[in-house]
Amino acid sequence: MLIDFDGHINRLDEVRQQIPEELNNRVFILGVLSEPEELKKSIGKSFEYIGRELAHNCVNGKDGLWEHDLLKHNNSELERMIKLVKPFLFDKS
Repeated sequence: MLIDFDGHINRLDEVRQQIPEELNNRVFILGVLSEPEELKKSIGKSFEYIGRELAHNCVNGKDGLWEHDLLKHNNSELERMIKLVKPFLFDKS
């Protein structure tokens, strides 16, 4: 689930409370701390580039663009997602 945090770091907890408990392990909440347009302007790249780069970082290590000030608040959710999703989405065997 992609959301705008609108500058509210506690937004993750607020949104997570709205998800039924039985779905909590299947829902990942990620987003820009402010607005996506601010991230695009800060990086100077298209949304398509940003999306590809973030996906690439998930497969090859979570550093890179995920460490940007407007994205680094996603760290715990990103780690959880990589641990649970990467093995079946990106298994090379």
